[in-house]
Amino acid sequence: MTIRVPKAELPVELRENMIKQLGAVPEPVEVLWNHPELAAANQEFTARVSTWDAADAGLKTFAHMAVAAQVGCGWCLDVNYFFALNQNLDLTKASQVPRWRQADVFSPLERDVMEYAEAMTTTPSTVTDELSQRLLEQLGPAALVELTVFIGFANMAARCNTAHGITSQGYSDACEIPLAPRAGKMPA
Repeated sequence: MTIRVPKAELPVELRENMIKQLGAVPEPVEVLWNHPELAAANQEFTARVSTWDAADAGLKTFAHMAVAAQVGCGWCLDVNYFFALNQNLDLTKASQVPRWRQADVFSPLERDVMEYAEAMTTTPSTVTDELSQRLLEQLGPAALVELTVFIGFANMAARCNTAHGITSQGYSDACEIPLAPRAGKMPA
């Protein structure tokens, strides 16, 4: 797959900050910069999302990866695996997110979170009262609301990236364990 929208030239300071933070400029940023106002708003929202702390960051990373695996966003899988490494998450678990149903490494809560992420991602949504109740009991209302909005954000990012033809950028190359393919499907 090739990028369907040309990369825009970023302001020098922004480009340098991205390289300093991530080692490279994320292709989604370069594509979104074709509309600087939108790109800036997206960056601001992304920065705010990363400060939310009612829900465990590791659970949110696994949720984002579950969304990415379902939608087929190789870029999101790639960068979230890199984030998992930097969050000191269990990399064996992180590598198994695309096939979490078959893997025996996840806790019941982690399984519920990934099931919730997939249920929210399915169109129409397949979130059940029972699953929501289990998560509410385990996380509490603030964390469940945060997780829900975070998964919605992950869907927006994954779907925009796939629509723009953005694929893996090699962030996970710094990690030692390769991502497992989704059951019956390879990540993009």
